[in-house]
Amino acid sequence: MSSINTLVMALAIFPAALFSQWPAYPTAGAPRLPDGRVNLDAPAPKIADGRPDLSGIWAGGRAPGQAPPTSERTFGTTPLPGPQPFQNLPSLFPDGLPLQPWAAELRRQRLAEHSKDHPDAHCLPLNPVQLASHGQPRKIIQTPGLVLILYEANGGIRQIFTDGRPLPNNDPDPWWYGYSIGKWEGDTLVVETINFRDMGWIDEEGTPITSAGRLTERFRRLNYGTLEIEMTVDDPKTFTKPWTFKLNQRLMPDTDLIEFICLENNTKLSHLVGK
Repeated sequence: MSSINTLVMALAIFPAALFSQWPAYPTAGAPRLPDGRVNLDAPAPKIADGRPDLSGIWAGGRAPGQAPPTSERTFGTTPLPGPQPFQNLPSLFPDGLPLQPWAAELRRQRLAEHSKDHPDAHCLPLNPVQLASHGQPRKIIQTPGLVLILYEANGGIRQIFTDGRPLPNNDPDPWWYGYSIGKWEGDTLVVETINFRDMGWIDEEGTPITSAGRLTERFRRLNYGTLEIEMTVDDPKTFTKPWTFKLNQRLMPDTDLIEFICLENNTKLSHLVGK
C-alpha cells in the first residue's frame, strides 16, 4: 500500500472531525452575494499601504486551467471544490522534470517503494513546494514585517520575513522549510528560500531537493477568492536547469484550520511497505 493511500485511509476514518471543530463563523469584512455566500470573484483586499492582503485560509493547489474535481464541500456558507489530489510535479511538464541522472534514479527507487519513506507518512514536515498543492489547507497571516503560514498538514509553521533582513550567510543549520525572506514587487510578494535539509522530498513520488536548492515564489492575489503562486526551483545538484510552474489556491471563507496531530493514534506505520 502506498503512503498516500495510507494517509487517505487514515483521514477517511474520521471525516466528522473535519466539521466538528469551530462552528462556521463569518469572515469579517468579506464581500457577500445577495444569498449570503462570499463573493470569491470580488477584487482582492488591500492593506493600509495599498498592497494586496494575502491573509486567509487557502485550499489545495492546482495548475491554472486544470479542471476542478466534480465533488464539492461547503465551508460556512460558501461551496468550494472538494479536496485536491496530490500534485506530482512531472505531470505539469510535457517532457517531465530536468532531473540529473542520480536524481531520476532516486525518484524511481522511491516510487518503486510506494513512497514509504515520505516525510508525510512519518508525521514529519513537508517541503514548501509540496505544501502548495497539499490536500490540507494553510492559513496565511500577513503583518508589516512577517508573513506567517500555518499549514494544517502536520502542524507546520513557516516564517517569511519581510522586514528587510538578508538571507543568512553564516552557514546556518538546514531546515525542513528553509530560511525565507520576502519583498514586494508591485502587487507581487517575491519570496526567496534557501538551506533546505538535504535529500528532501518535494512531491509525493519522491522528487528530491538538496541543500543547494533555492526556491523562488511569487504570490499574487488575483481576486478575493484566488491566490496564484508561481514557483521556480533552482538546484544544480538535482536538476540540469531551473524550472517554473504555477498553482492557484482557493479561499476557504467562514471557517478555520483544524488541529492536526499526526502522531496521535498513528497506527498505520506498520503497514508501510516497499516492494
